[in-house]
Amino acid sequence: MRADLPARRGDIGAVKGLRIGAAPGPDRAFLHLLAEVGIDPARDGVTIGPVSGALDPGASFGVVAADALERRLVDGFWANALGSETAVRRGVGKVIADVRRGDGPPGAGQYTFAALATTETLITREPERVAAAVRAIVRTQRMLRKEPARASEVGRRRFPPAAAEIIAAIVERDLPFYEPVISQAAVETMNGFAQAIGLLATPVRYDDVVATRLSPLWSQGTRELTPPR
Repeated sequence: MRADLPARRGDIGAVKGLRIGAAPGPDRAFLHLLAEVGIDPARDGVTIGPVSGALDPGASFGVVAADALERRLVDGFWANALGSETAVRRGVGKVIADVRRGDGPPGAGQYTFAALATTETLITREPERVAAAVRAIVRTQRMLRKEPARASEVGRRRFPPAAAEIIAAIVERDLPFYEPVISQAAVETMNGFAQAIGLLATPVRYDDVVATRLSPLWSQGTRELTPPR
């Protein structure tokens, strides 16, 4: 949220009466978070909508949202660490809620999470191809934990110069989240969120969400996977 607003870390109620930028899709998590803490956007005057230009091809929503915050086109935004870090470093914003670190209602950090998705058919037909992708992710996460500065190499190819230069700092701070394991609790929380917003009628079993046959690679990483018989 804007740095000049009287809001403190964890004070989610501070969004009342404000304009909040959020991308279509991720805004579902933000709306559910508000509902969990008893905030009704219509009743409490919270305007939630996309940020102009943020959905253009190649745009980073968070960086564009930080620009909009600086220009006072929005009072706050719901976005990624790159966007929030950009706003904080410019002195125009402050972090009110980082759900990954426990701000907001319990479990809010696992309404959704990053994951590699494929089909059961592909896993059965080409297990080693899928295993290779999992091993690559595990190796990359391990590499970044050892050398977070390597993230800058990718950042310079992917983001505007100002954003690229802070990628390594963000990665280093967020190293606790560079973990390939998908826990039972995370899937249960995600199921609850999906049911609450109408995406699921009933929960999906952990083994139907997670390719448990590949889970040994989360810790073994480079060890070969024996294809299922």
